[in-house]
Amino acid sequence: MEFGFSAEDDVFRDEARAWLATHTSDSDDRRSWERALGKAGWIGLGWSEGGYGNRTATLTQQVVWAEEYARSGAPVRSGHIGEKLLAPTLIAHGSDEQKSRFLPPVAAGEELWCQGYSEPGAGSDLAGVRTSAVREGAEFRISGQKIWTSLAHEADWCFVLARTEVGSRRHHGLSFLLVPMDQPGRIEVRPIRQMTGTSDFNEVFFDGARARVEHLVGGEGRGWQVAMSLLGFERGVSTLAQQIGFAQELTEVVRGALRSGAAGDPVVRERIVRLWAELRVMRWNALRTLGGSGDAGAPSVAKLLWANWHQRLGELAVLVRGAGAAVSGSHWSASASYELDPDQHLFLFSRADTIYGGSDQVQRNIIAERVLGLPREPKGVV
Repeated sequence: MEFGFSAEDDVFRDEARAWLATHTSDSDDRRSWERALGKAGWIGLGWSEGGYGNRTATLTQQVVWAEEYARSGAPVRSGHIGEKLLAPTLIAHGSDEQKSRFLPPVAAGEELWCQGYSEPGAGSDLAGVRTSAVREGAEFRISGQKIWTSLAHEADWCFVLARTEVGSRRHHGLSFLLVPMDQPGRIEVRPIRQMTGTSDFNEVFFDGARARVEHLVGGEGRGWQVAMSLLGFERGVSTLAQQIGFAQELTEVVRGALRSGAAGDPVVRERIVRLWAELRVMRWNALRTLGGSGDAGAPSVAKLLWANWHQRLGELAVLVRGAGAAVSGSHWSASASYELDPDQHLFLFSRADTIYGGSDQVQRNIIAERVLGLPREPKGVV
């Protein structure tokens, strides 16, 4: 593995750390924070083609920025879907006109995006999408429903995987469309309330929504190829930043164990040490993958590792708290809302880690079929 930080990276780290230290309190809301990041040139560091990003940065410098951002306690990003998923997909598959239209507003933090992939009957099995897009002159008319759409309630645009060939099945006849969200009466967004009490993702209903023909990416009927390319960008530099957050959570769990006296239990201490060691292994695995030493199954292996690790951390967080972890920190209101402390939120939210972003079952199938060469799982078998 050849992956290390140079003297130039250290200078870059100092610059990133200094900027974050003086600007993280500049914003009252997430949208204005995105604009602040764009103005300072921190969005689009990994875009090497066409000068659409704000500044150039090596792969190691992208890692530096992601890590320092996670350490700083800066606001949760609302522009990451546009920056980390849409942008590299357009750079790989989009026309020059599409790049010129959509990349600069993302780099400036001016336009936010959401992802229209999963449907009620096509979550882990993405090839089963039924949302349709019928061409009518210079536009496509889109009808259908998407679900688990993160940040749809904030987004200006949505990239939608839809079926443009009547009668097509599975991954055939799909297209990748860029759809404006501001279409009253044609697009309805319904927030989904999670058991954490928050609503970060949504149901989205398309009732004759419009997308311009020139906003079709990669050509009609090639949506599956474009969609799979996008999912390949989903696991990358951001994984290392995620691990910084995990380390911070683990530190708080250790502090909780010391406060409650649970750290005196040898079983608890063993679980803490194991979690610490596994987190180090995840970091080395991520660096190995970024260094070009990974294989086709590396993203699936990484997802299995961190999702199950994070669930076990959440379980330990409430265990070391004892019975008090089962009590909400505030009274129930008339609207049945409640507030969770960080340990409770960690435990409840992490229950979904093995489902979203590709369930554990799907990841294991990918490894079995694409890496180990085992027979494909029979379809329709209960």
